[in-house]
Amino acid sequence: MRDVLSTGWCRMAVAVRHRRLPDPFPERGGNPVELAVALPAILLMLFASIQVAAVFVARSTALNAAQSGVNAQRLHQAPAGAGAERATKFLHQAGDWLVDWDKPGPSCVITDTDVTCTVTGRSLSVVPGVEFSVRQSAHGTVERWSAP
Repeated sequence: MRDVLSTGWCRMAVAVRHRRLPDPFPERGGNPVELAVALPAILLMLFASIQVAAVFVARSTALNAAQSGVNAQRLHQAPAGAGAERATKFLHQAGDWLVDWDKPGPSCVITDTDVTCTVTGRSLSVVPGVEFSVRQSAHGTVERWSAP
């Protein structure tokens, strides 16, 4: 038995057992640094996507209000101001996606054959100090009697 321990095989096994294996991940602690570098970019993309969505919802709200105003004003013998009144009512019920729409208020231009309603305002802003103006118009023909 003593001869087995004194041989080179046993000494080599003991040496291998105590030897440290190479570290498969030599850059320990790199994850927090990578996160600190990437997190501002991720947050910027997140807030930018929310802002883009808010602008699109504000544009959609303004366009729907303008279309509602055109539909009210184009009716046969509709009273003057019916379109602007309907657009205002729509915007009151739509929520606050469109801000400052009431400063000039919705406006409708009426001719003998056409109606054009315009709604202007600003979208909600996720980033303070950044404003996105919104202006949407809708157009329609006035209902009238015509000869066959």
